[in-house]
Amino acid sequence: MQVIATAGHVDHGKSALVRALTGMEPDRWAEERRRGMTIDLGFAWMSLPSGETLSFVDVPGHERFITNMLAGVGPAPAVCLVVAANDGWQPQTEEHVRALDAFGVTRGLVVVTKTDLADPAPVRAAVRRRLAATSLREVGAVAVSAQTGAGMPALVAALERLAGEMSADAAPDDNSAVRLWIDRAFTIHGAGTVVTATLPAGSIALGDTLTLAGPTASYDVGVRGLQVHGQPRQRVDAVNRVAVNLRGVARGDVARGMALVTPGAWTVTSEVGVQVDDEIAGDLLAHVGSAAVPVRRRRVTPGVSRLRLAQAVPLRAGDRLLLRDPAGRRIVGATVVDVAPARRASPAHRATMPKVADQLVEPSERLREFLDRLDRDPWAGLGGDGVEPGELSAAVRAGYAVRLAPGIYVAAKAPAKAVAVLADLPQPFTVSSARQALGSTRRVVVPLLEHLDATRWTRRDSDGNRVVTRTEA
Repeated sequence: MQVIATAGHVDHGKSALVRALTGMEPDRWAEERRRGMTIDLGFAWMSLPSGETLSFVDVPGHERFITNMLAGVGPAPAVCLVVAANDGWQPQTEEHVRALDAFGVTRGLVVVTKTDLADPAPVRAAVRRRLAATSLREVGAVAVSAQTGAGMPALVAALERLAGEMSADAAPDDNSAVRLWIDRAFTIHGAGTVVTATLPAGSIALGDTLTLAGPTASYDVGVRGLQVHGQPRQRVDAVNRVAVNLRGVARGDVARGMALVTPGAWTVTSEVGVQVDDEIAGDLLAHVGSAAVPVRRRRVTPGVSRLRLAQAVPLRAGDRLLLRDPAGRRIVGATVVDVAPARRASPAHRATMPKVADQLVEPSERLREFLDRLDRDPWAGLGGDGVEPGELSAAVRAGYAVRLAPGIYVAAKAPAKAVAVLADLPQPFTVSSARQALGSTRRVVVPLLEHLDATRWTRRDSDGNRVVTRTEA
């Protein structure tokens, strides 16, 4: 499956196009159908002639719903930019393209619609000129009428080519860490809380444990059920649109903008160091994935800023986000270079980070000593005595240490190093053999193995023994 978001000005025919391609109604709300205007995200899918499934995330085009639009295009790897032949390039076309360019979206298709009302050639040429300086400069273009069906076979053929290009970009790695940006959450009677999202990498299976990264706290939840386009699945691999039935989560505890992530694989942080593509001021919102978060920005040096987010989100160095000034309708892109700028860790870790981020950080002496001790003995299971709790938590969020259980911390490299040792044992192996191989104590090894199970480095069998399932991140 491949996932494509729509984009474009209001009333240029995005939903009509999706409806004509899929035979499905993407507008989910009665108010949307009454007004003839998309307000929230819509979802539909189709089968291409090759058998590939194409899933659409239909977004609103009105300027009042730009936050909803960005929640749809943020996690999507490609876009259909829709421009009406009788209306041409409009303000929301411009704003949507600036957002797509800032996100770095390169895959997509220009679709000139409403060709039954006007000649599409001038608009098609004008759009190509405007895209020449953006990340979408190489996308193809087709002209169609959703009303008469003119051009629809050519559109399907173009979508087939686009899906092939997306598949060739990179084969999805089922062992990649999961980060599901939630775009819908609802309750099903008898089943409980269900969320939907785009799965861009990794895989999810029934019974998996994921971390629900929320605005104030993160905690582990169980995967009770999985569906893709209404069909139950035992396992879902990337790339896919997926519905996840969660165990132990109340509907009021989950919302758009939160994320389900592989435990321990992401830093859930409210403060980051970024390289900003251009200057921007005002009361800013940061957009990443499906999240839209108020942010305070402090300029450190030209092009380098520290952001304090109103809520924590799961990030890694290299992530792209948007900074938007709603009042001035200005958007710039930014790249995360440091997920813990206020509390950098030991010198050994500093050497691995981008040089620009060195301007943003300084850990306490106690934290440095603690992390250096963990580096020397990665499976010691230290308790963090003497380190301020907030700073210790920040070090864990930043990925410099791993909290296995209350009062038990190991080095960030400990899980990978442990797997390398455990892989040499006869498979499956016992807790006792793991303890002897690692030269550690049962107090540390038991929660370490549970952590490896949760992050899918190992798998526990019916006898309580384990096998190594992968040896590389």
